[in-house]
Amino acid sequence: MAQELGTLAQQTADRLAEKHVGVVVAAMAEDAVEIRGAGSTGADVGRTPGPDTLFEIGSVTKPFTALALARLASTGRAGLDEPLSDLLPAGTAVPSRDGRQITLQHLATHTSGLPRLPRGMLLPALLHPSKPDPYADCTADALLSGLARTRLGAVPGKRFRYSNLGAGLLGLALARRAGTDYESLITREICAPLGMTDTVVTVDEARSRRSAQGHARRGRPVTPWNLADLAGAGALRSTATDLVAFVRAQLDGGPEGFAEAIRLSRAVEHRKSPFAWVHLGWMAHRLHPRQGAHLQIWHNGGTGGFSSFVGFDPERRIAVIALGNTSGRPVDRPAFDLLRTLQQEHAPGPN
Repeated sequence: MAQELGTLAQQTADRLAEKHVGVVVAAMAEDAVEIRGAGSTGADVGRTPGPDTLFEIGSVTKPFTALALARLASTGRAGLDEPLSDLLPAGTAVPSRDGRQITLQHLATHTSGLPRLPRGMLLPALLHPSKPDPYADCTADALLSGLARTRLGAVPGKRFRYSNLGAGLLGLALARRAGTDYESLITREICAPLGMTDTVVTVDEARSRRSAQGHARRGRPVTPWNLADLAGAGALRSTATDLVAFVRAQLDGGPEGFAEAIRLSRAVEHRKSPFAWVHLGWMAHRLHPRQGAHLQIWHNGGTGGFSSFVGFDPERRIAVIALGNTSGRPVDRPAFDLLRTLQQEHAPGPN
């Protein structure tokens, strides 16, 4: 089993390395895990990235933010149906529509009606596409000021509309409720209980030496993204080793106190179509019966220099993680292909 997994993971890593400077791929099936790298970290002393190489994971941050919500909700420290306004500074104007307020669940399922980006950000991003971190000015003051002038595109809870703004506001609101900052919230509620020591927002000197260099589509090195107070939308850095621990909890329930939060995060479901839906922080779909009708729960991510993917099948206890240090070249397709291959190979046979 391990040899087969290792071969498939390496084949996927090699396939991705044809278009990325460097990649790491993890393949999980039941209790077996294999992690393989290819290409280069792209740092001054290039080396093949491995299990403990740090990558920006972009929007794969969002399942962490949503799980933090589930953790707080499962222990009575927050409510899924609690209005966002209850967790923001007094006097903060939060838009509503048809008398419906934005709740924390709406933010975690992208059904708040909020736009994809903070108000005023789209035009500068278009005018300055090479800006090192387009989210650098997203401070709490700027976000909340812009929120007061934002109109909702749909009644909260009615329609899926992917929103970095909504996920970032969720992270900001939860950190305020917990009396801490976003990074500390994620460390306390998720990383520490799961033994994840390399999932961070701020990279210290020691981790910096293990970090992959991000690259633009044509291989030019780019500066890191930070996201300021929109951190909950995509500011985390992580490693394949840490993400394996994160996904393992999704498959097995995690340590004491985690199972209820995992259950809650997947009990919430907003249907996008008969075959696709969104949980708290995760996208999900079921393949066509001709493809095995397998369940795939997933999220991808991208920053100015990185691409990422995490996907799993809780019914088969199978998962795939792919991390690349090149932007504009998603790792999704090869990662989905590997996930489907593992599902087909581990599907139950005829009675």
